[in-house]
Parts: sequence; structure tokens; C-alpha cells
Amino acid sequence: MEKVKEKVKTKTKTVKEKTATPSETKKEYKNHMWYIVTAYSGHEKKVANLIMQRVKANKLEDQISDVLVPTQNKIVIADRKKKTVEEKLFPGYVLIKMDMNDQTWHLIRNTEGITGFVGTTRKPIPLSPEEVKGTMAYMKVQQPSYQASFAVGDTVRITDGLWKDFVGTINDINDDKGQVIVLLSLFGRETPVTLDYLQVSKQL
Repeated sequence: MEKVKEKVKTKTKTVKEKTATPSETKKEYKNHMWYIVTAYSGHEKKVANLIMQRVKANKLEDQISDVLVPTQNKIVIADRKKKTVEEKLFPGYVLIKMDMNDQTWHLIRNTEGITGFVGTTRKPIPLSPEEVKGTMAYMKVQQPSYQASFAVGDTVRITDGLWKDFVGTINDINDDKGQVIVLLSLFGRETPVTLDYLQVSKQL
């Protein structure tokens, strides 16, 4: 449980206080709390949909009010093209807002794809309000992070801008801004130049 909560804190520690949750339009139940369940990695959304189907079939909407797979948009650079993909914040985990009792516990625990609740073996432990708030806020961060197949030390060719066709070595990578610092040999010495991901191409 502590490892999972540490992931939540790590993901959310720099987020501002203003939040907007995906469940704002849903009916609120004061006794409902958010719990974490483990699911087969890669099947989180399938499991979430299956849970909601079972909730409706058993008419338990007033006891299990929301199921969430936390995601965030990430910009991926590949073949000098930029695309936005949805990335899971906590692969292998699903969040469920519910009133914990014997009936709801058994419904969730016996759903295909669920391997268990996060917490002690006797009693699942809910997320604290601060952890829930942080997770929801992190999902709403406006600036997507970037991901590219670069590494420090890679040799790259500049494909655009003032230094086009120069070849240099990556000295630093900033995924938040989608930029790299490339060391170029200029005027007899190495000079750092900051470039966008789309301005460089890895040399094979």
C-alpha cells in the first residue's frame, strides 16, 4: 500500500491546488471513498467498464458511484512527427469510489481481471482526500509532457533552424518542454545549443 501511495504522492506533489474531477456531474455520496484495486496491466479500461456493467446489472449505483483509470496526455515524437497519446498514470491500477461493505467488496473482488484491493489482507484502505485531490489535479495538468527516443550521449543531426545539418551530441534532455541541449563544435570549442525535439534527428 505504501508503495502505491508513494506513486500517487510523486505524481501529484507539484500540482496546484485547483482541481476538476471527472465525476463532478455525478451524484455525490458522503459515505463513498476512493479505493485502489490491482488489475492486469494493459486491461485497466476493460476492467473498469466491466465493473460498471456489473454495478448496473446488480443495481448498485448508489453503492459504487465511480470507476476511474487515471490518465494524462503525453506528446510523443517519432519519425520527426508529433502526436498526442493517452498515458496511464498508474499502470496496473484502477480507482473505485464506493461504499465498502460485504456486497460491494465481493462484486469488485470477483470481477474478471481484478487481482485484489490495495491495503491489508483484512480491510482495504481508502485514499486520503489529499491523495484523491492530487491525483485528479495531475490528470488536469494543461501542459502535456513529451516523450522521444533520445538519450544523453546520442549523436544527432540538426534538421531545421540556424544550425541545420550540423552534427552534435545530446548533453541534456527536457521532457517537460520537449527540448534537448546539443553540444556543437563551433569556433574550435563545444557550444551548447537548445533545440526542440522536432529539430533533431538521431544518427544511426
